[in-house]
Amino acid sequence: MDDMNWRSGADLGRAVAAGEIDPRDLTETFLSAIDASPIRDEVYARVTPDRARAEAEAAATRARQGLRRGPLDGVPISWKDLFDSAGVATEAGSALLKGRVPQDDATVLANATAGGAICLGKTHMSELAFSGLGLNPVTATPPNRHDAALVPGGSSSGAAASVAFGLAPIAIGSDTGGSVRNPAAWNDLVGLKTTLGRVPVRGCVPLVETMDTIGPLCRTVEDAALALALLEGGRPADLTGATLRGARLLVLADYAESSRDAPRAAFGHAVERFEEAGANITRAELAPVKAAMDLTPMLFSPEAYAIWRDTIEADPHLMFDRILERFRTGRGVEAADVLAAHRARQAAQDAYLAETAGYDAVILPTAAILPPDRQRLIDDETYYVTENLLALRNTRVGNVLGLCGLTLPTGVPMCGVMALAPPMQEERLLRLGAAMDAALT
Repeated sequence: MDDMNWRSGADLGRAVAAGEIDPRDLTETFLSAIDASPIRDEVYARVTPDRARAEAEAAATRARQGLRRGPLDGVPISWKDLFDSAGVATEAGSALLKGRVPQDDATVLANATAGGAICLGKTHMSELAFSGLGLNPVTATPPNRHDAALVPGGSSSGAAASVAFGLAPIAIGSDTGGSVRNPAAWNDLVGLKTTLGRVPVRGCVPLVETMDTIGPLCRTVEDAALALALLEGGRPADLTGATLRGARLLVLADYAESSRDAPRAAFGHAVERFEEAGANITRAELAPVKAAMDLTPMLFSPEAYAIWRDTIEADPHLMFDRILERFRTGRGVEAADVLAAHRARQAAQDAYLAETAGYDAVILPTAAILPPDRQRLIDDETYYVTENLLALRNTRVGNVLGLCGLTLPTGVPMCGVMALAPPMQEERLLRLGAAMDAALT
């Protein structure tokens, strides 16, 4: 592979701006790497070379004329296979949607294209995005960066693999319960979960519309900031001068302590580095977190089943049985109970924000566990259920409480550290994340 396959999107964009890299050459580098990769079909559901080359040609013309549209103009990006792309199948990792070809691009893809990004293609994912493991016997299970016998994390599994294996500099995924942050952590990447409603979801195959969010998986916090601006057509956060000196960080103690040995130890080391960099660390358990998390049985499966019931029950035999069973846990739930859960959720959110108002972020291990063995997940149903719930236990805190979240690699393989910030505070979170990353590296 070329050195370009391992550089950040921001670095590649700067090289395009300086005339050091032609977007056409950059695109061919990634397309060639994808075609030559032995895991091509485990990572990409569909590659879009014609679109990529046409967009690269246009980006090259803008670069020559000094008319670049932004820092990522001319930079290739991969897209999770739940973002509509005009004329190209979008199947969300499910045989239920086989042959589904949208007429228009999702809003985020249209925004990225308008900003000059180049679409490489669509990446594999957990079926209908309803698993944190990334295991998908129906379509494909991408490999984990460190060990092909382990799952990569989900549901944005191919998104993480595309960056981790040098087959895209930036990937776009979705996060309903941790589906950006979990695979990012298990593949040593940066992953940003945005606030519900911040990034438009039109043209995104839904799972739980009251929780669905969109975010990037990438190599650096800078890339996460640039990608967020690209997705929403805005301005990127200014990361210059970011520091941890005086930052107030609250460790969610019960979640940190109850994580398994490796994630807990890696998190502890990260906290020490933050303290050395000048952060003020407090440890506490928060009652509103427990109150919110106790509501999850009423918040996820019932809405997911309501959205997908007719499609699922028309052809249930087409689904991976573990995913089918998870959807069906939502049937038979009374609407009154779901509405009551959402009211209680709002009360928990309000209480959480009041209790954490004096802190810059709440931090905890991104995942409570390391990635499980993929074959054992298939062979052992009890193991699958246990590990799937634990995979998303920590990340789901951010979704249920309506927060934005950022995961960073700790330097310990497959162990991430996550920072959670109040709704719509992505810019502050990214600045904090840049300082945290500097302390870790």
